Amino acid sequence: MLCFVTGASGFIGANLVHSLNARGHQVRALLRPNADRRGLVGANYESVTGDLTDPLDSLARSIHGCDWCFHVAASYSLWLPNYQPMFRANVEGTRSILLAAQRAGCSRIVYTSTVGCIGLPQMTADGSFDPTDEMTPVSEAQMSNPYKVSKWRAEVIARDLAADGLPVIIVNPSAPIGPRDVKPTPTGQIIVDFLNQALPAYLDTGLNWVHVKDVAEGHILAAERGRIGERYILGNREGNWTMKQALNELTTITGIPAPRFRVPHSLALVAAHVDEWLSQITKKPPKAPLAGVRMAAYKMWFDPSKAILELGLPQTPPSQALADAVAWFRTYNSAGLK
Repeated sequence: MLCFVTGASGFIGANLVHSLNARGHQVRALLRPNADRRGLVGANYESVTGDLTDPLDSLARSIHGCDWCFHVAASYSLWLPNYQPMFRANVEGTRSILLAAQRAGCSRIVYTSTVGCIGLPQMTADGSFDPTDEMTPVSEAQMSNPYKVSKWRAEVIARDLAADGLPVIIVNPSAPIGPRDVKPTPTGQIIVDFLNQALPAYLDTGLNWVHVKDVAEGHILAAERGRIGERYILGNREGNWTMKQALNELTTITGIPAPRFRVPHSLALVAAHVDEWLSQITKKPPKAPLAGVRMAAYKMWFDPSKAILELGLPQTPPSQALADAVAWFRTYNSAGLK
C-alpha cells in the first residue's frame, strides 16, 4: 500500500512510518519545511511539503494515488497565549485532511484522536478506579482544556464523516512511551527529568502507559481490520499505573532513586495559577500548565480490550516500554540529558 501520513515527524508519526516500512508499505509524508526529522532517520519515505491548513485542493493533490491515509498530526499544547491557531489546525485541519483523503480515493482513513476524548474513571465506593472504555458516556462539556476541546470537535467531525460514508476509523492512544521521542512529549519529559535526577517530587496521578511501537502497530491494524466509524483505545491492559508505580519501575531499570515526596494537589494548583499568571506577562510557556495539573487530579486509566480483541493490538509490557524509552534517551542524548 502507498500510505499518506500527516504528523510523520512527531513521536507517534515517526514510529508509524518505521512500522509501515517494516511491513513493506510505501509512505508519503506531509511535512512542514522546518520539520524536525530526527525521528525519521533510517526511514524510507517520500516527503511532500505542506500544512494542515493548506487548501483542500492542495491537500488532495498531495494525497492523490495513496491507498491509506493516517491523519496523526495535531497541534498540542496545554498553554498558549492564543488558542485559535490550534483550533484551526486540529478542527478545520482534520476536516480538510479527511475530505481530501476521500477526494483522493483512499480506501481507509485512520484518524488519531486521544484518550482525552474518552470518559474518565470515577472513584468507586471502595476508593478504587475502574478503567473506562470507548462506550463510557462523555461530552464536550467534560473536556477540561482547549486542547481536549479541539480534539473532541475533531473527533466529532471524523465520526460524522464516517456516518456520511467516508471510510474513517478512529484510534485513541493513551500515554505512549518508547524510542524516537525527540521533542520530548510530556510523558517522555518525565523520563528525561528522572534520568537527570531533576524530579524532586511527583503528583499522585495515574496514566495508561503503552509502548509507542504498539500504538504504531495499532494504527496499521486499524487500517487493516478496524470497523468504519468505530474508535479504538490504543493502550495496554496492564499499563494502568500510578505515577509512583512508574517511577519505582524506573528505579528498577536505572538504579536511580525515585522521588519520595508527593506534592499535594492543592499546592500544585496554587503554583500553576502563579506560573500561568507570570506567563501572561512574559508570554513564555509555564513550566507546569494549569491544564496539566488539573488533569493530574484524575487516574487516567483505560481499558483497551476492544482494540485487543478486534484489531489484535500488541501488548508489550509497560516495564519494557519504560526500559526502551530509557535506552533511547540515553543512546541518542536527544532531550538534554547530562
